[in-house]
Amino acid sequence: MSPTPTNGKICYVEIPALDIRRSADFYAKVFGWKIRKRGDGATAFDDTTGAVSGTWLLGRPAAAQPGLLIYIMVDSVAATIDAVIAHGGAVVQPVGADAPEITARFRDPAGNVIGLYQEPGR
Repeated sequence: MSPTPTNGKICYVEIPALDIRRSADFYAKVFGWKIRKRGDGATAFDDTTGAVSGTWLLGRPAAAQPGLLIYIMVDSVAATIDAVIAHGGAVVQPVGADAPEITARFRDPAGNVIGLYQEPGR
């Protein structure tokens, strides 16, 4: 049974895109997100937990200078950075800059800056 969403939980994310297909492909390949078409025809995603979903939007500027910064939990920041680079992203902040936390930041193909977080001991 799926957990019941509770008050205050982040549940939906809108990600600016220059090319929705390219952005969807990038996030599917790097993070394993499930890509789907919504009833209105928009391209949407569900994260690997099924607890967060969202869509890509054209015509909205990229979140290139983080005010709000979203971090994605990963098994290995180093391996994910390799995948980010292989699929057209770029490193903005390398692993180790936030020591002792295991984090990094990357710029996706649309220019959005996103953080990566690895639990210590993983």
